[in-house]
Amino acid sequence: MSSSPPSAAAASGRRAVTAPTLVWTALIVVYVLWGSTYLAIRITVETLPSLLSAALRFAVAGLVLAVVLRLRRGPGALRVRRRQLGSAALVGVLLLAGGNGLVVLAESGPPGEALPSGVAALLVATVPLLVVLLRSATGDRPPLWTFAGVTVGFVGLVLLVLPAGTADAVPLVGALTVVVGAAAWSVGSFLSGRIEMPADPFVATVYEMVAGALALAVVAAARGELSDFHPTAVSTRSWLALGYLMVAGSLVAFTAYVWLLQNARISLVSTYAYVNPAVAVALGALLVAEPITPQVLLGGAVIVAGVALVVTTERPRRKAAGPRSGAART
Repeated sequence: MSSSPPSAAAASGRRAVTAPTLVWTALIVVYVLWGSTYLAIRITVETLPSLLSAALRFAVAGLVLAVVLRLRRGPGALRVRRRQLGSAALVGVLLLAGGNGLVVLAESGPPGEALPSGVAALLVATVPLLVVLLRSATGDRPPLWTFAGVTVGFVGLVLLVLPAGTADAVPLVGALTVVVGAAAWSVGSFLSGRIEMPADPFVATVYEMVAGALALAVVAAARGELSDFHPTAVSTRSWLALGYLMVAGSLVAFTAYVWLLQNARISLVSTYAYVNPAVAVALGALLVAEPITPQVLLGGAVIVAGVALVVTTERPRRKAAGPRSGAART
């Protein structure tokens, strides 16, 4: 009886060991980097105009990704049909200008008005719940337990934003701003699977980021942020936080996420939706002393439980080949 050559057997063994290691490494990257972006946003807007900072983040990240694709794939790397370009631009405006831009606005402002980064992350975690509602409104029929998870999640949302009458109460205006942003993100995510998008998720991301950055820049100009912007008045820590958002949040974590969608079970990849908020709350408390009140603990725990129930009870009909919307989470 012949046996496999030792080198082949060793390679097979290495693949068996390495694959789970790579999956969990990429998953931890997504957990930590995307979970940390909420705190990075808070530090960025300390001295940088809010929407202008978001516009700079996505403009630079999108251009860097475009250059990388052009160098690796040649002149036609970014070529798409006009309809695909329009679809990617629409999704980018909804996700990045609407979704991310409103989160940035909510985290801006003086203490007592600015929403804590951990609370913002907990509210953004309602996106999977809102997507289920959008699916249901268009004739889809998710499982009964999925609706149970949606109900649990929205109970947690009410508990989190309920006026508490204390100094550490969640700022209601900021919370509602994030909820509107989560709704915009949900609509963008929902549409991205139903309209003609660029087939390559990296190419889609380039156009989404550029469109989102342009929309954010227009609104920032209308708010007077461009005329009030003085680079010398921006602190070093705000510049560093902005650079972190560009590189870690918008490039490294996204690349890891795309790789995961192609190499891991979607049910495992989806766990980022309820791990990111826990990371954000922990980092906010540890690094900038954001208060973790009983209301935040209770409301946050109920939201995360609802999202976990939705994610674990949803069973996609087929394995995704990649995200239809490139800017899946930034």
